[in-house]
Amino acid sequence: MNSEMQRRFTGVILIFLSFLLSSSVAWSQGGYRNTEFDKLNIGPGGPAPKRDLGGSWVGPIAIDTNAVPPALTPLGQKLLSENKPEPQFHIAGTNDNYARVCDPLGFPRHMVFELRGIAFATMPDRILVLNQYQRAWREIWMDGRELPKDVGGTAKDAPDPRYYGYSVGRWEDDNTLVVETTGLDDKTWLTRLGYPHSMDAHVRERYTRPDHNDLHLTITVDDPKIYTKPFVLGEINFKWKPDQQLAEQLCIPSEMLQYLDLIGDPAGKGVPPTK
Repeated sequence: MNSEMQRRFTGVILIFLSFLLSSSVAWSQGGYRNTEFDKLNIGPGGPAPKRDLGGSWVGPIAIDTNAVPPALTPLGQKLLSENKPEPQFHIAGTNDNYARVCDPLGFPRHMVFELRGIAFATMPDRILVLNQYQRAWREIWMDGRELPKDVGGTAKDAPDPRYYGYSVGRWEDDNTLVVETTGLDDKTWLTRLGYPHSMDAHVRERYTRPDHNDLHLTITVDDPKIYTKPFVLGEINFKWKPDQQLAEQLCIPSEMLQYLDLIGDPAGKGVPPTK
């Protein structure tokens, strides 16, 4: 086997292993375990600094199958029925554009999946949230502005929807940051299980830092077009790790297409959906 063939084969196998680890089988055996997060044995580390999330944090690999959404509206039921999530339809049958061609996960999905590395950087008028996975980042504006109106509307100056939406934040107290996000591109899903959202979905993040080394996040979704009431999408605990170096953890379209062509699609032909 020449070096080029070996490199290609190695890349495809790595993609295959990545999807194997994110499959429903892995979850059925007790859920993900994350070496860095689970073995980071540190105490509280003293009081939390006031109004400061700055630095790097480690969390779980994923909690994106934990949410139990409420009843869906008729529109929500229709949209959900059109989605074919990978855990049920397998990689060959899914229409999840992230799983097929590495489209952006979007918000809030990227905040319930692959959280092994996340960092916050403070600027004079905003806080940047930096996710290791897919090297995704977004801005939380802290200058008192309102969320944009008429996102996706027909007016000439109506803002376009975004994969990661528009976010504004405020400090509720010295240790709690509340972030509101809307204007989400409705092509994305809330989780890998195919739960939809509308462009008008309103997502609230509540970051609480009870001490120096711990951070707790609760994510709540309010989307009356799709769900009959607001619900908690996820609750995540992070540990502070100031010397963490964020890895280049990317889903690469060219490698994904190689995997689908050589392994994923041939192996999935004729495989019925799981219940």
